[in-house]
Amino acid sequence: MKKSGGSLVCYALEQLGVKHTFGVPGVHNTEIYDELNKSDSITPLLVTHECGGAFMADAVSRTSERIGTCVIVPAAGTTHAMSGIGEAYLDGISQLIISGGTRIDADKHYQLHQLDQEKLVGAVVKKYFLVKEHKDIVQTIYQAYDIATSGTPGPVFVEIPANLLLFTGEVESLPQYESKAQLQTFDSKQIETIVDTLLQAKNPGFYLGWGARECTAESMELAEVLQTPVSTTMQGISVFPASHPLHTGMGFGKSAVPAAKKAFKDCDCLLAVGVRFGELATGSYGMDIPENLIHIDVNSEVFNKNYPAKVAVCGDAKIVMKEILSELKKRNDFKPRCNSELRDLIKNEKEAYIKEWMEHDSGGRVGAGPFFQTLRKKLADDDFVVLDDGNHTFLASELFPVYQSKHMISPTDFNAMGYCVPATIGVQLSNPESRVVGIVGDGSYLMTGLELLTATTNNLGIVIFVFYDGELGQISQFQKTPLNRKTCTIIGEIKLEGVAMATGAAYLEMKNNNDVSVVMDKAFEISQKGQPVVVDVKIDYSKKTCFTKGVVKVNLGRFPLGQKARFISRALKRHILG
Repeated sequence: MKKSGGSLVCYALEQLGVKHTFGVPGVHNTEIYDELNKSDSITPLLVTHECGGAFMADAVSRTSERIGTCVIVPAAGTTHAMSGIGEAYLDGISQLIISGGTRIDADKHYQLHQLDQEKLVGAVVKKYFLVKEHKDIVQTIYQAYDIATSGTPGPVFVEIPANLLLFTGEVESLPQYESKAQLQTFDSKQIETIVDTLLQAKNPGFYLGWGARECTAESMELAEVLQTPVSTTMQGISVFPASHPLHTGMGFGKSAVPAAKKAFKDCDCLLAVGVRFGELATGSYGMDIPENLIHIDVNSEVFNKNYPAKVAVCGDAKIVMKEILSELKKRNDFKPRCNSELRDLIKNEKEAYIKEWMEHDSGGRVGAGPFFQTLRKKLADDDFVVLDDGNHTFLASELFPVYQSKHMISPTDFNAMGYCVPATIGVQLSNPESRVVGIVGDGSYLMTGLELLTATTNNLGIVIFVFYDGELGQISQFQKTPLNRKTCTIIGEIKLEGVAMATGAAYLEMKNNNDVSVVMDKAFEISQKGQPVVVDVKIDYSKKTCFTKGVVKVNLGRFPLGQKARFISRALKRHILG
């Protein structure tokens, strides 16, 4: 039979269960869009910029069982999308990128958009495919999906030349997609060693990352029987419920909140699951990792990179954790532990830290404590919060408790600004029955805020809280302390109401703590009607997070003595003399 390349792409995506695609049509992919428009199960969405489309796809993969999918033009569409592709790559998020390509059936050079896309995307994708025949389109997309979703997930790029999309070609059949189940086996002695090490430790602790997002139940059960404190990475902040009495917060090193620091003070055995011990997660490597490190991850390449492991097990976190629990239950001499002292410590330290923020004088602006505590009360446990890169990210990590896995997401290792607004759209599309809010700094909002038009066009009642302080807050704080300067971190004054009006969003202003509750209620009331809402939050950033203060100390402490003296001397002179 003869089929056009566009119809084959559409068929393959339907088989994979794709519900939405994101991108901009052009001369090299318009045939795909024409076929998607006829699909009964896929809705193609026009975005204002391919960068936003890639962030939407990223969020779909993070918060649903479907793979986020972009359909883009080559060259410019690819370079625009690469921030979102890079975020997915470094954060370990599956993504399927379908790109049109220049024609390969004509002996012509200097075609529109003609460049080597394999070289262009090589550093930010797990695999690149160039399809050369109609008969290979469907199976290549299936293979791309398998690669994107196996091991450490990531983006896979499929380029299909325009001539294949435009014209029909011979194909033998239209195969259905068959999932390739991966069987995993573990060395039973390794599991036994893990259990022995945990039981012999006086003060074991758990450190969970995004890779543990599917084993929340197993993590809770194991933590409860062993009575261990549990901390998470920034990306994995949702994988263990903050309402659990053993949850301590993000990290446990010099940049962590008091509950985590004190609960992990004498940790002599660390079970690290689905983590890579990256710079952001460890507060610039400011953690003291015990010699008895048990490291579990689906990617063996992460082992022993920054901290040596006593036991390293490569495998799916959920499966390995079940094996550990099973082995533990075989130990007839073991009884579930009780540690009310630890639980009381965590509870008291958490309450004291929140009280400290609630009592902080925000100078007539909106305090971070009242904002996040009120937001938590307004949202259901299964509502979603989407963050961006900035000061608000660490405020949320310390002040907003998350109760369900994958229900608060943010850019992490790639750490791209501009993530929040489009990602909030992606989450809402994937979870239409849940309320979805985004929290973004004004600098990041300026990068992709026009994507609100996509939300308006598709009747998505998302709420975007823009933390407005007129600065690139996180970096300006880092500049202010040692340099007493704010170079290129003061942004121009922007009328957020004008942007809201231009994109069809409603606009509300939150000036101070008295406005917080009533403005939130109004925003959610409007959003229920399918209109996006922008809330201009006049945030007070005068109080610094533990993360911000800790990272500065850790990095300064690592400087050579002479350079440390130079930095301190310069800071003192500038602060004294102005």
